[in-house]
Amino acid sequence: MTLTELKYIVAVARERHFGKAAEACYVSQPTLSVAVKKLEEELDVKLFERSANEVTVTPLGEEIVRQAQSVLEQAANIKDIAKRGKDPLAGPLKLGVIYTIAPYLLPDLVRQVITHSPQMPLVLQENFTVKLLEMLRTGEIDCAILAEPFPDTGLALAPLYDEPFFAAVPTSHPLAKQDSVTTEELKKETMLLLGNGHCFRDHVLEVCPEFARFSSDAEGIRKSFEGSSLETIKHMVAAGMGITLVPRLSVPKDAMASKKRRGDEPFVKYLPVQDGKTLPPPTRRVVLAWRRSFTRYEAIAALRNAIYGCELPGVTRLS
Repeated sequence: MTLTELKYIVAVARERHFGKAAEACYVSQPTLSVAVKKLEEELDVKLFERSANEVTVTPLGEEIVRQAQSVLEQAANIKDIAKRGKDPLAGPLKLGVIYTIAPYLLPDLVRQVITHSPQMPLVLQENFTVKLLEMLRTGEIDCAILAEPFPDTGLALAPLYDEPFFAAVPTSHPLAKQDSVTTEELKKETMLLLGNGHCFRDHVLEVCPEFARFSSDAEGIRKSFEGSSLETIKHMVAAGMGITLVPRLSVPKDAMASKKRRGDEPFVKYLPVQDGKTLPPPTRRVVLAWRRSFTRYEAIAALRNAIYGCELPGVTRLS
């Protein structure tokens, strides 16, 4: 039994496909298949059920794959311990970031890390929350920047900041004449939403739960539309298709000046959401998450310091 064989079975269990697992491990499919078969013969157990269309993990295989993942993590920790003896920050840090944070935080964050911790390059992965949680569990990434809430997976968490939501409306819209907007006013409008899988979609539906039911009836066609990214939705707002909510860091720096974009295309005005003195504005909490078994504590601390060194307009930093 070798670490390479353990790596192969973890990859097959994750991909549910021998070809894709081989690509992920940078080997040929025959090489991977032979190694997996050899391990099954050595253990005298069947790890995978193979069919023409899919590969499934047997119940005993699930347990062995979990143990294999743990062994691989411990082996990686040995290398990390050796590196920390020379330089606690030496070596890449694999960071995952959700789609609605990455475009607005990463440009500044990468500059901060290059300036203050050049020996710790960031290997970046942009994805949905559920996928990043799985990648954390399997060790594909070391840590992730996520927005709460998400399922409790026993991860270590460090709060980073609370980020308010802003309403994005076309400047031709009557709401654009106001200095702020209320959730009651939002409920009367055509709301543009991110597609399923985006946690920010769920955040918006928490603010305006009425739109959750529109996805399955005819009224929903008129009351809500979906986009693939925040930037796509902003273009839809600019085209006058409706309004939306966006996180504060996604608001362009010059947006408050209400600059027109081009020609006669509507442009977007961003308004704070305020429901009076008794109700706080809607926000999301952004956190840094990592496996409790991850031993590069100095790298996590350096990453947090780099995030706090970024320009974070309009958010409440947390310690």
